[in-house]
Amino acid sequence: MIDVSHVSKQYDSPAGPVRVLADLDLRVAAGESVAIVGPSGSGKTTLLNLLGAMDRPSAGTVTIDGVDVGGLDPIAAARFRNRSIGFVFQLHYLLPQCTVLENVLVPRLAGGWTESESSVRARAAALLDQVGLSDRLSHRPWQLSGGEQLRAAIARALINQPKVILADEPTGALDAATGERVADLLLRTHEGSKAALIVVTHNPGLARRLQRTCRLESGRLIA
Repeated sequence: MIDVSHVSKQYDSPAGPVRVLADLDLRVAAGESVAIVGPSGSGKTTLLNLLGAMDRPSAGTVTIDGVDVGGLDPIAAARFRNRSIGFVFQLHYLLPQCTVLENVLVPRLAGGWTESESSVRARAAALLDQVGLSDRLSHRPWQLSGGEQLRAAIARALINQPKVILADEPTGALDAATGERVADLLLRTHEGSKAALIVVTHNPGLARRLQRTCRLESGRLIA
């Protein structure tokens, strides 16, 4: 499903190029769950940005389900993200003016879908029921707790039935008990899925629950 081959990433700065990732290789099978751990500044979020087609490698290739995502133009990359990638961000990025149900449906606003609106709304409601928010469909994000907002974000990440789920510190802003419940939810919703799940985390307990852990240090990946 995911094939990262000899990927390097550097950014220009007034002092010269800054290398963030160096000759990185990673392969993740469909349905597999992988934790990416490592100190702050080691390149974890940069790697997620490359996997999510939000950035391009300076060298090497990132291939997802046979698509070289680094070679996509901006419009094609946006379409690929919408149809193939589900994002779970630490800060959630729920739209305050929309209800919980509407927030889950936001990824469907991009054109080109042939599925009926009623089918999509039914799937959104089912996902929110799955994450324990069936009684919050008409609530606004500000009416939810932090853990409830994250659960809504997980439902939103799944609405387009993605091939890859990327989670960036999903439990980082939560207390231990809430973080454990969210970890349960994330793994339960992924169970039986054909999607690859990649989680960037500083939480060793969450990392241990995934099938495999890789460590990033100074831009290099240690399996």
